[in-house]
Amino acid sequence: MNESTRQELLSKNEKLINMVIERAKRDYPEEIAVIGLTGSCRTGDYHEKSDLDLIIINNNNQGWGISSCFILGDVGYDIYCTPWETRIEEQAALESPMISSLIDLQVLYYAKPEDLEKLRVYQQRALDALAKPMGRDSLERAKKWIDLAKQEYANICLTEDKGAVRLASAELVYNLVNALTHMNNTYLKRGLKRYLEDTAAYRYLPENYETIYMNVICATTTDEIRSTSGILLKSILDLYSTLYQKYVEQPVPTYDNLAGTYEELWCNYRNKIIASAESKDASYAFYAAMGAQGLLDEMTESRGTRKFELMQYFDASNLDLFKDRFLLAMDDYLEEYQRVGRQPQRYDTCEELYRQYMKK
Repeated sequence: MNESTRQELLSKNEKLINMVIERAKRDYPEEIAVIGLTGSCRTGDYHEKSDLDLIIINNNNQGWGISSCFILGDVGYDIYCTPWETRIEEQAALESPMISSLIDLQVLYYAKPEDLEKLRVYQQRALDALAKPMGRDSLERAKKWIDLAKQEYANICLTEDKGAVRLASAELVYNLVNALTHMNNTYLKRGLKRYLEDTAAYRYLPENYETIYMNVICATTTDEIRSTSGILLKSILDLYSTLYQKYVEQPVPTYDNLAGTYEELWCNYRNKIIASAESKDASYAFYAAMGAQGLLDEMTESRGTRKFELMQYFDASNLDLFKDRFLLAMDDYLEEYQRVGRQPQRYDTCEELYRQYMKK
């Protein structure tokens, strides 16, 4: 872009900014709290057809009246509102991909000093969250985006329409970019056109990240889109697992945190699995197996017990095998109890239970 074109763009943007501020002062002095500049015109990464990205924070629904979407010359503009309680709150909690539009916002107008102070509080919340060491919080934020990517991968696999597959692959990549950003405990500072460039500079990346990323975009057939999307998703999942093991303190079984868990396993699943195996009821056994595996997985994640792999033994034609493996797992889980000095609460009679229960 030559200097003349650049100055023309800056002059046009200044006129638009002044127009919006004038309207806010005249028609919405109580409704509009803050107007700020974000996007490429804020970072300087603009071109001659770049639009103007304004963040207009409204105090109430009446403020939406300032919104307008129009085409000026051959450039489209969207003047929209950003409520405190939804978008700003999400950005401050690092739950939105638009964190930069809060943290790096260039304030152009504020109605009252308290409005500016309110904005600063939200900005500091986001900065404080980002300043925390890599750990559970950042990885939990990443997992939300990974789960969204998994949903899109299901869409990729379940539809035959190439356009729908392509769209789902784009959503998958977008979600994984956001996941990767949180896995590096940072935020995207520039727009869509810089996503690959920005993420490729992160500290934690899958091996051959740029190639895997571009393979999804450059895939030509439906099968290639599916394959490359799966490879990218798997690479991010593997990285997530590595970082989780490295940065999240793993729980260990203790006398207190195992309390009642063996009894819960017995109560919810032992007799169901035995009964379903004896009656050859594969459907019943299937759901009981699912529940037992889920509970054991939860104990591994939240209490630090050993990993139990039960579902690999489920065979609808041989339910006794699964029953036997489950009972062995219960014996192993009992060892977890005994290792921390805990014994199951078992009673032979109601009278014995009553006496013990009423002591509490």
